[in-house]
Amino acid sequence: MNLLGLVQAAAGELGLSQPSAVATATDDQTKQLLALINKVGNDVISVAEWEGISKENRFSTVSYTVTGNTTVGSAVVTSTDTTGSGLAVDVFEVIGGSVPTDTTIESIDSSTQITMSNAATKAETGVSLTFTKTQYDLPSDYDRFKNRTTWDQTNYWAMPDPQSAQEWAYLKSGIIANTPRLRFRILGGKFNIFPPGTGVVRLKFEYTSNGWVEASDGTAKTEFTVDSDTCIFRDRTIISGLKYEFFKIKGFDTDGLWRDYQIQQEFEKGIDKGAPTLSMSNRGGSLFLGNSSIPDTGFGS
Repeated sequence: MNLLGLVQAAAGELGLSQPSAVATATDDQTKQLLALINKVGNDVISVAEWEGISKENRFSTVSYTVTGNTTVGSAVVTSTDTTGSGLAVDVFEVIGGSVPTDTTIESIDSSTQITMSNAATKAETGVSLTFTKTQYDLPSDYDRFKNRTTWDQTNYWAMPDPQSAQEWAYLKSGIIANTPRLRFRILGGKFNIFPPGTGVVRLKFEYTSNGWVEASDGTAKTEFTVDSDTCIFRDRTIISGLKYEFFKIKGFDTDGLWRDYQIQQEFEKGIDKGAPTLSMSNRGGSLFLGNSSIPDTGFGS
């Protein structure tokens, strides 16, 4: 059903007059039903990892290698070509030469000069410097992250779990800064990586979208705004949720409606995705390489 059909069904079951339009209605009751049905949808997206709004984000890291001149005790780098490179303040880190760890671009002064967040520890001429982007935008419809889905596809390995604030501070400020695998953290609404590398790395992760409503042209939306809008959830889940929310806000008894709402949610969660076959017998060994199948020496030879 579309928005109009859902509201009409709920209103009919509650013994209310069924509106001929919802999104453009001017009466208080219909406007309240519209607000409540949007509340229901935004509540339901948080109770499960719905397949209909599960998405994958893929992107490649960005880095530029140039030559520049540094001066001991100065944060200025000269003879650096910044034209057309897409460099940006704060989101690019500088590595190479005598540049300290966790140094970012503080300002782009001209087409041949930048200022870093830290001073160089040695004077060098024509030193190779790499500017690596370490902060990447999240998808515009990003709602929440799916754990253990982040992969470095260039090196064919999973990235470690998201770093805590304390782990992140240790990595960026401690004695040991370089690690064999990229670490990441969602910080400031950005996907942050560390340590910055010198090459392009392909990364991917899954996330839950906030676009639970679909317009007639297929565009994802975060709420109902037009009577023809539909949503990814089953009709009965939304209708039962709307009936419960309407009774609750009016101060009526909601026990039966709440029970029906919960049953519908649990039913939909149960059929939303496939389930593995469970066995009570001993399981066979892993088909992949593991500690039991890798020799102590000579691996890969």
